[in-house]
Amino acid sequence: MMASSRKDACGLNGEEPSLSLTSNNDKSLVNGATTEASALSKPQNGGGTGAERFAFSPEPTIEDIRRMQAQFTDERDWNQFHQPRNLLLAMVGEVGEVSELFQWRGEVAEGLPAWTEAEREHLAQELSDVLIYLVELAEKCRVDLPQAVLRKMALNRLKYPANKVHGSAKKYTEYKD
Repeated sequence: MMASSRKDACGLNGEEPSLSLTSNNDKSLVNGATTEASALSKPQNGGGTGAERFAFSPEPTIEDIRRMQAQFTDERDWNQFHQPRNLLLAMVGEVGEVSELFQWRGEVAEGLPAWTEAEREHLAQELSDVLIYLVELAEKCRVDLPQAVLRKMALNRLKYPANKVHGSAKKYTEYKD
């Protein structure tokens, strides 16, 4: 069943969101990302390998995710447990679960070509848990994540000018003027 609006698709109309493996344009979805070539973009500034870059689907937005989680929490009367400290500790626990999926594997190639679909889905679920807790923690702390990211990226551009740091993994304090 297709949702009639973005809010319906995100479960923001009072119903639980449904899982769909196809979008309105019949683009194939894998772990929430389209596999259609148009969903990928070429790396900027050469990107090194010439390979195409992965791109997230445009929906749901971070605000949609915040609303879905707020509704989910409200319906279960869990706000009494979802204070900043508790959310942080829960998020750290979920990061630990992501770590377990990579533990003992050595280096893992981008795109996870050696992983089974079940392993990829498990990773998608654990990363989703991390994101959900991060978004809810930001809400409880009144941090506007999209705006904070914009400010942080501007600071990073100042600390790591491309012409000085290109191809280096040194910390910004290690660069000589």
